[in-house]
Amino acid sequence: MIKHRGFTIIELMIVVAIVAILAAVAMPIYSDYVMRSRLPEAHGALSTGRVRAEQWFQDQRVYTGFACPTDTNFWRYTGCGNAAAANTYTITATGQGRMAGFVFTINETNTRQTTGAPAGWAPAGGLPINCWTIRKGGDCA
Repeated sequence: MIKHRGFTIIELMIVVAIVAILAAVAMPIYSDYVMRSRLPEAHGALSTGRVRAEQWFQDQRVYTGFACPTDTNFWRYTGCGNAAAANTYTITATGQGRMAGFVFTINETNTRQTTGAPAGWAPAGGLPINCWTIRKGGDCA
């Protein structure tokens, strides 16, 4: 009698089902980690933009005309240099692509706000909040 080695089709299907279940659980968690890893890019650029604005104000005595941080694949920055008033500004970082939905701001008084967030990332009380969101549920830095 010949003894066959290997797996039966049932055993293979069980393994495929287990891998599919693990992937279904792991992919959303991984996606959240990727999003969280891209948030500090916007937070850092907004902080740098505020420093540049204050340096500009020290030299020019107005906020009008200072340069925004450079746009990236995931963030677009607006509100720099075209302040409505010479003594105020608000720099805005708006998420692009996979970061769409996030909107962070900072102004001349160093007020940091999250004014937009994808579903699940906003706190229970809603937006805006006076901090920058760093994880789901509206937890702030």
